[in-house]
Amino acid sequence: MIVYKTPEEIEIMREAAQIVSRTLGLIAEHIEVGVTPLALDKIAEDYIRSQDAIPGFLGLYDFPNTLCISVNAQVVHGIPDDRPLESGDIISVDCGSIYKGYYGDHAYTFEVGEVAQEIKDLLRVTRECLDLGITETKVGNRIGDIGYAIQQHAEKHGYGVVRDLVGHGLGTTMHEEPQVPNYGSRGRGKKIQNGLTIAIEPMINLGTERVVQMDDQWTIVTADGLVSAHYEHDVAVVNGKPEVLSTFKYVEEALSKKL
Repeated sequence: MIVYKTPEEIEIMREAAQIVSRTLGLIAEHIEVGVTPLALDKIAEDYIRSQDAIPGFLGLYDFPNTLCISVNAQVVHGIPDDRPLESGDIISVDCGSIYKGYYGDHAYTFEVGEVAQEIKDLLRVTRECLDLGITETKVGNRIGDIGYAIQQHAEKHGYGVVRDLVGHGLGTTMHEEPQVPNYGSRGRGKKIQNGLTIAIEPMINLGTERVVQMDDQWTIVTADGLVSAHYEHDVAVVNGKPEVLSTFKYVEEALSKKL
């Protein structure tokens, strides 16, 4: 059952999402060659708690950390470790917060040092997929329209669209109905209505769409070992149109200072 949110609930969810957005902005300041994912995880946990919020992932389904940090061929759910990042790596940082009982859930894929052009292209197209999916999140459309837009754009560039993992509804629990696949057909799936709150999160692979789970029972990697990109926004439907509750503004500000 889909739980539609009131305007008041959406405003709380906006703040939960913004806490995550600011956390990602802080993480962006610290991403560099030699830093470890575990160090980034500690920075994130401390900041979220300083905002009168709770890390949304820590302990969720027994996950051991605040951030999911997925490096290169890792798609999602990577467990932060002490391996220093190297030039040429990309890392997907997925972060959640709980604020006044509501979740924010938001992700960005970062470049570390000098990254190959084909990987830069993958990141650009994946962000475009996210934007296209958000545009389709409006009254009169269905959930399938979101996935269709994402899938068509990714596959047009020859990329693999992960099917084993999907976006989702969001609210007082991390994963609510409806599921929001990154593939689909126009005019199929649940109708989009005002008060819908969802996390849209394209997971797009440089090569095959197929993925496998590592022995840690968390980390998902591409089956061919090629890199994967992941971006995510929290979106509410307000007055018939999509309203993005999270923002990449803080990330972009931090990255611009490094240029």
